[in-house]
Amino acid sequence: MLTGSLTPSGFNGPAAFFRNAFASRFSAHDEVPSPPDRTPLADDIPAEGKRRPRALVVDDAPDVTEMITMLLRYTGYDVAAVLTAPDALEKARSEDFDVVVSDIGMPGMSGYELAMALRSLDNYVSVPLIAMTGFAMYDDRERALESGFDAFLTKPINLMDLIDLIRQLRS
Repeated sequence: MLTGSLTPSGFNGPAAFFRNAFASRFSAHDEVPSPPDRTPLADDIPAEGKRRPRALVVDDAPDVTEMITMLLRYTGYDVAAVLTAPDALEKARSEDFDVVVSDIGMPGMSGYELAMALRSLDNYVSVPLIAMTGFAMYDDRERALESGFDAFLTKPINLMDLIDLIRQLRS
């Protein structure tokens, strides 16, 4: 557990700025270990001149969509993010993706319906589809797999589990 303080340091329009001070086991003179030079999906980052892998993220919660989009971009993916299943289906019809990560419980068209529609498209027969939901009931996993998803995650999603799952499904 860290100890320290978080104090407001100013405002700029709607943005607020804070100063964070906390105790560290390092002193100013210690050599701080460097972060690893390898991102979790570095194997997926193509050599120069090759196409980057593409992901489609679908969730009606913009914060979830943004979080997963940022993670996948950091790990080397080109990402398209949409907030509805019909928008995802439209994107999938006009573009090719290497993986699709979709919420199940969305208004209008559900993630289950999206998975079935994607599997009916020739270029999405074998693309990994990952279902995620915050309202996991006992039969949701089975229903997701029957609908065409390859894997099922419960929210809140552990981002490292998502990365590992994508790597596993794409190998």
